[in-house]
Amino acid sequence: MRTEHRIEGALREAPFVSVVVPTRDEVDNIAPLLERLARVAPDTSMEIVFVDDSSDGTADEVRRQAARFDRDVTVVHRDPDARWGGLGGAVVDGIRQARGAWVCVMDGDLQHPPEMLERMLHAARERSADLVVASRFCQGGSPGAFGRMRTVLSKGSSSLARVCFPRVLHGVSDPMSGFFLVRRAALDLDRLKPQGFKILLEVLVREPSLRRTEVPFTFGDRYAGESKTSVAEAGNYLVHLGRLRVQSAARLMRFVAVGLSGLLVNTVFLAFFTDVFGLYYLLSAVLATQGSTLWNFALTERWVFRGSDEHRHSQGHRLIMFFIVNNAALALRGPMLWVLTSVLGIHYLVSNIISLGALTIIRYVVADSWIWARRLRGGRRTNCYDIHGVVRVESVVALPELERFRVEALVEPPTIEVRIGKVDHSAGATKNRLVYDDGLGKAGFGVQITRGGTIDIVGTPLLRRSPHVLYTNIVEPVLRWTFAEYGYALVHGACIAVGERAFLITARTDTGKTTTILKTLDGHPAVAFLSDDLTLVRPDGTVLAYPKPMTISLHTVSAVRTPLLSRRERVGLVFQSRIHSKSGRRFAFILTKLRLPVATINAIVQLVVPPPKYHVERLIPEVSLAETAKLSRLLVIQRGQDDSRALGADEALTTLLENCEDAYGFPPYEEIAGFLHSGNGHDLRAFERETIRQALEGVPATVLTSSTRDWWLHTRALVDPGIEEAEEKVATVSAEPGIPAESLGLT
Repeated sequence: MRTEHRIEGALREAPFVSVVVPTRDEVDNIAPLLERLARVAPDTSMEIVFVDDSSDGTADEVRRQAARFDRDVTVVHRDPDARWGGLGGAVVDGIRQARGAWVCVMDGDLQHPPEMLERMLHAARERSADLVVASRFCQGGSPGAFGRMRTVLSKGSSSLARVCFPRVLHGVSDPMSGFFLVRRAALDLDRLKPQGFKILLEVLVREPSLRRTEVPFTFGDRYAGESKTSVAEAGNYLVHLGRLRVQSAARLMRFVAVGLSGLLVNTVFLAFFTDVFGLYYLLSAVLATQGSTLWNFALTERWVFRGSDEHRHSQGHRLIMFFIVNNAALALRGPMLWVLTSVLGIHYLVSNIISLGALTIIRYVVADSWIWARRLRGGRRTNCYDIHGVVRVESVVALPELERFRVEALVEPPTIEVRIGKVDHSAGATKNRLVYDDGLGKAGFGVQITRGGTIDIVGTPLLRRSPHVLYTNIVEPVLRWTFAEYGYALVHGACIAVGERAFLITARTDTGKTTTILKTLDGHPAVAFLSDDLTLVRPDGTVLAYPKPMTISLHTVSAVRTPLLSRRERVGLVFQSRIHSKSGRRFAFILTKLRLPVATINAIVQLVVPPPKYHVERLIPEVSLAETAKLSRLLVIQRGQDDSRALGADEALTTLLENCEDAYGFPPYEEIAGFLHSGNGHDLRAFERETIRQALEGVPATVLTSSTRDWWLHTRALVDPGIEEAEEKVATVSAEPGIPAESLGLT
């Protein structure tokens, strides 16, 4: 596969939308398509990604035409041996190349009108949707000049899909459409396994949780070239549909096969206890059930529900549940067995087979939806995260804060491994092991951290259900000092960039940093987002993005114009904001003084009412993203009387370090901090301090104090490359401490 980009430079501004166009022998359609796309949504940043499987020079034509247009045009030419998945595979490869927050998939023959893109973007924003389907068959749509037979076939294929997936496709009138808009972050591309044309069907079935909506459109006429529809593609569709449908059915067949083998085992045990030991057949049935349960569990675990994201320590839990289910089924089978044998006179072995067969489906549904449900979610054994190639994390619990660093698998061994299991509360602390217990044993918050070639974190079962606490209270502090050991600093500060210049904004927790960042970014596409809460810094002043989801409030949402939050999410914010507010955290710190199990209370609260965390694209849909930049200025925001003053190098370093420490104040940090930063024979605090000192060398630092929390006016003026006058005024402030902010004309 060969990829070529027309824009040069490592720090290209990320577009708001990427248009992905799969092509195969469409050379005559390229110019008119690009001309029409050039006129669409002129105020929206856009890139166009062609994924080409042609042999007629289509890729060369894309390169020739690209120079005529201002928008970024990319061509990915797939070599014949890389053309997996047909058109659907081309779309997946295109989405992998896309950099936009939204991806629009359309054909290259102009039968999908490019002008529809504006309407689809509007629908996504207005209806808080993750997926917008351009439909030929909803009210207002039309298949255009389709022949009668092709219309019948198209509607027939849609109807067949809905019959196979009635619940998943409910409300989707055109699941066969090849024209749709999707929020890129909402897709897990590793789950998509397309075959042929119908990539939308694949997305709908594999990602059933997407918020969906439709807009009508009229299918246009092909501009040039020949249709790729064929009997072979129809066959591909049927095979693909069958594969999607068979996933669950195949598991049921494996379960039935195991059940048949278990039936044989059960029957042998039943005959043995009844005929050899002379036990009453109902008592023999009880004993036979225990033997066949062990047999069935072993095969079910290894074959039926294989593909686990759980470690073996949870097998005992599933075994207990399996015994409970089978013995509960026996309570139902017993009367049935008695009626068949003692009332109807059927031989007890035949009655046993009949009763077991009658309950097979019920037992499968229970096993599928309860006992092995967690094993089936996601299909991953572990969640892998690679943070800029510096630190690698492997976790049995998905960590939402690290979602942007997720990879399919780690190439090298993990730096940090996170597991859920037994925490040895009786084990004493050693140089390389720390055990923290909130006092409630395995029912509460507990963690064991062991340092070796890999830092091993074992949390109690409660932390599986509260991943935000697992990350924030345990994993993040470990990451902080692991980065320090590797010569990086994970500092408490938001970061934005203009080109290659980075602006680091630090503050005490709950000052208003998130709102400041959002208002600085909103409607300001020249400013790119790197981080909101934490930023990774190298000694040479290079900053690396650390884009965790933002913890927001009603006040934060009201600060931006078009957040993509649903009505339910907005209503939920009313309660979430109160619980996870500054006053809520202040109350939690009071509890720590009462020697209550605060970490456990915090985990339970966040389990019941999860914190309102959203990625920046949900709040500012048109935001630009950056990966790295060079530190240009440090801004410290504080509440108080309106003022601005410069900071000396030592004061800037001290302030940033104090803010970093402030971010890690919640239990059990005080108890584990010494182990993390000094337990390996080195004082990593000195390493971190030196890294930050070098990074800040020569970087101007300014304190912005405000009584009205309008720091964003200052930061916007500072970072806007078009406001040179403001840059000069701020430079004057840096040179003359104590000048009131009002004199800048920025309040």
